[in-house]
Parts: sequence; structure tokens; C-alpha cells
Amino acid sequence: MQQFKEFFWFCAGINRSLIKRCPTDTAKYTGIGAAVFFTGLLAALSGGYAVFTVFESVGWAIGFGLLWGLIIFNLDRFIVSTMRKQKKAFARELLTASPRILLAIMLAIVISKPLELKIFSKEIDRKLVTLEEEIYQKEIIDLEQRYTGQLLSIEAQSNQLKDEIKTKTEKRDALALAAQQEADGTGGSGKRNAGPIYQIKKADADQAQSELAALNQNYQPLILQKQAEWNTLFDQKQTEIANLKRNPWNGMAAQLQALSILGQENEAIRIANIFILLLFILLECTPIISKLISGRGPYDELLEIREHYFKNHNLERIAEMDHSTYKKIRENYAMDIS
Repeated sequence: MQQFKEFFWFCAGINRSLIKRCPTDTAKYTGIGAAVFFTGLLAALSGGYAVFTVFESVGWAIGFGLLWGLIIFNLDRFIVSTMRKQKKAFARELLTASPRILLAIMLAIVISKPLELKIFSKEIDRKLVTLEEEIYQKEIIDLEQRYTGQLLSIEAQSNQLKDEIKTKTEKRDALALAAQQEADGTGGSGKRNAGPIYQIKKADADQAQSELAALNQNYQPLILQKQAEWNTLFDQKQTEIANLKRNPWNGMAAQLQALSILGQENEAIRIANIFILLLFILLECTPIISKLISGRGPYDELLEIREHYFKNHNLERIAEMDHSTYKKIRENYAMDIS
């Protein structure tokens, strides 16, 4: 038990010889040291998990986790050990701790995200399936849009040729019907004969038939060519769609996006994210808060006396050295004069 206490005293960065003379302060500094240690441990675990989420390498995760934990541990130990409890100087102590508090907020934002991803992993996995399908469908739509313009252009050209043939066919049919009605007396002059009027209408119908035949002869190969172009382009589009792969979309950026969307869609998840972030900020600030809220005790009095003693001792030694130097200068000056 004593070894644990001394280890936590080391974590708090205090003087063991002085703390042993202040038994009423041992529990306080044991708690502060424990806060420093477990904050560093939490930072190591969170940093290691964050790296594992990105690289999926146990070795890199352990290495970075240990390094990150030692950095945070050393930083907290330095700040806690250099904070001096003074009478009515809370504002000064808070000012000294403010850089670490700001750093704790930034660290909490970074470190809390991997934990949030782990906590909401089931919801995120379901959302990733939906987002992956949306991305896949968007890729199909984008691919189809690249071909739509070309397909519509070819189809429009083919339809234009067909419309011209259709118009010419309708004109031929109308002229042929008029000639027939003139011949059987159901139309035109109303007389049943093959007279000159019929001959004129028959000639017009024959002329329209000749024009239609020539038009078909010229346009049908073009229509077949356009249809072949359309079929080739359509088959090419279908081949690209068939070859389109559903790339896995489950990286950290994708998970963060899914978590953000879930927070917008689900109020409970959004509130939970806020509380997780606040919890990490509180945990990161625990060593500083512990030192700030702790009162001034016997250890702080002894530490101030010890530091004041060394300060006065140094001033005394400096004064003695200055006096000795001035004395030598005067002696040398007197010898030079004589």
C-alpha cells in the first residue's frame, strides 16, 4: 500500500521527504497523483484505440497509445507540480492552468470521437449500409447521365428520319385514297368512272409512291445505322453499370459522417455525444481541477519555506561572492598605487 502511495506522490510531482512530514496532506496528494496517472492511462487507451480505428494495426496502436499517454502524463505532472498554492491567489492559479484546460478541451474533442464511434457502432453500421447504397445509386445516376445526352441525340435523329417517312407515307395514302374514291364514285366528283380527274389523282398518288420509295431507300440505312449506334451505346452503358463495384465505405471519415447524420436525425444520440464530450473534458481536466480546489495545507507551507530558504541562501551566496570580488578589486587597486 505504501508503494502505491509513493508512486502516486511521484505522479503528483511532490517532494517525498516533505510529504512524509505532513501526514494530513498525504491523502490529498495521493488523490491528485492518482488523477494524473489515470488521466494519462485514459489518454493512452483512447489514443491507441483511435490509431487502431484508422490503421487497424495492434503494434501501431500500442506504440502510439503509450507515447500519447506518456505525453499527457508528463504534461499533467509538470503543471500540477509547478502550481503553487498561495493565499487568496485562485485567479493566478487558474491563469497558470488555463493553457492545460484549453488543451484538455481540444484533446477531449479528438479522443472522444473514437469512443463515440465504438458506443454507437451498431447504429453507425446500419447507417453506413444506407449511405453506401445512396453512393452506389448516385454513381449509377451519374453514369447514366453521361450517356443520356448521346442516346437522346441519336434517338432524336432517328425519329426525325422516321417522321419524314411517316409524313410522306400519310401523304401517299391520302392521294391513293382520293384516286380510289374518284374511281368508285364515293368521293371527288361523285361519278363512277376512270376519267381524266381520276387519271390526274392517280398520277399524283403514283408520284407520292415514287417519292416514298426513294425516301425509304435513302433513309432506311440511316435509320438502321442510328439504331445500331444507339444499341452499341446502350450496351456500353449497361456494361459499365454491371461492372460498377460497391466499394466498402466504412473508414473513419465515413463513420464520422454517419455519426453526424445520426446526431441530426436522432436527438438522443446528439445529446449523448454532447455528454460524452463533456465527460472527456472533465476527465482531462481532473488533475488540474483537483489541484485548484484543494486547500493550502502543511505541505504547501513547508514547500514555501524550503523554496524561500534556497532563495535566501542563493542571495546570501551571491552577496558573499560580490563582497569577495569587490575586496580583491580594492586590494589590487591599492597595490597598483603603491
